[in-house]
Amino acid sequence: MARIAGVDLPREKRIDIALTAIYGIGRYTASRIVTDLEIDPGKKVDTLAENEISQLRDKIQDYKIEGDLRREIDQNIKRLMDINSYRGLRHRRQLPVRGQRTNTNARTRKGKARTISVGRKAKEAARKGG
Repeated sequence: MARIAGVDLPREKRIDIALTAIYGIGRYTASRIVTDLEIDPGKKVDTLAENEISQLRDKIQDYKIEGDLRREIDQNIKRLMDINSYRGLRHRRQLPVRGQRTNTNARTRKGKARTISVGRKAKEAARKGG
């Protein structure tokens, strides 16, 4: 089992795809790493030799990944919130940060619907005698 940067790589996947299991390494970076080390990108993780795994470990140490990257991102967001920038305010209010509309949609960021549906509102008004 190949364990790189504290992450167990999926054994049955190709090495260029399996490297994307590491936070901070995408498809492009993974394929660049594999070509730089001259490893066949179609090779499965469980067929890698021990020296290839050690080469991968050494190469990946050059990148900011996993905990260091998460910490940096969190610090950047905290900095935006501390200086009261617009983006920081959007983060603080848990609203979309990058200009998306919020009148409709934005449910992922805002959470479950907080509004009463139109039909329910009408029924409550009728019940109160309004």
